[in-house]
Amino acid sequence: MSLFSCFQCGAQFPEAAAPPRRCPICEDVRQFVGWDGQKWLSREELAATHRVAWRDDLGIDGIGIEPSFAIGQRALLLRESDGCVMWDCVPLATEAAIAHVRSLGGLKAIAISHPHYYGALADWSAAFGNAPVYLHEADSAWITRPHPAIVSWSGDSMSLSGDILLLRAGGHFPGGTMLHWRAGVGGRGALLSGDIATVTMDRRFVSFMYSYPNYIPLNAGAVRDIAAVVAPLQFDRIYGAWWDRNIANGAKSAFDASVERYLSAIA
Repeated sequence: MSLFSCFQCGAQFPEAAAPPRRCPICEDVRQFVGWDGQKWLSREELAATHRVAWRDDLGIDGIGIEPSFAIGQRALLLRESDGCVMWDCVPLATEAAIAHVRSLGGLKAIAISHPHYYGALADWSAAFGNAPVYLHEADSAWITRPHPAIVSWSGDSMSLSGDILLLRAGGHFPGGTMLHWRAGVGGRGALLSGDIATVTMDRRFVSFMYSYPNYIPLNAGAVRDIAAVVAPLQFDRIYGAWWDRNIANGAKSAFDASVERYLSAIA
């Protein structure tokens, strides 16, 4: 019996004698099955060929997979006095990486923006005493490895601490979530957007898509809804979903300009 992860998206599935026949996340129009067909790696195979690496990403501790695997996102660790909140997740949890996170204060919670980044959420939660994993209930159909630590939250927002707020923005997925860290950037605030609002390659704007690999844009109404969620927030920096894909300063103005640019382009 093994735990298998999808080679294309990194989602982990329940323990079984053989890999699943299909990955519903990759068969969905927002993702894709690899050109050479559906492929799987057991947890042991993934650990033998990849490692979890960690480094600072513009002032926040981050962890990612080397060499890059599946979608290639990195997770961020927001440190508070009673432990870290892991934002988004990666497909592998190794002993060395777990020890590193423990040295930062351990995990008190995990929060994930959308199903493409669920990764090995159950392994990370279990390593820290079944730390709660916050996933919006609107995306519950996409959970590939159910686990008792999963908290299906509902509504438009959920506070994880006095400084950390989850916000349902929708768009890319119905439960698409962003995180506002009020204490981030020396108190100027940070928005952790995953790819609900993805930081563009010039790192001056964000953009919005229903499907990134299949180039399906998001409609104007959905973009306006995301903008309305972000409007009351104060933040000077945006952290995207990959290493160094961040807007370092002036991010609130950059976000507002991005919305106007996007709406103008699709008008």
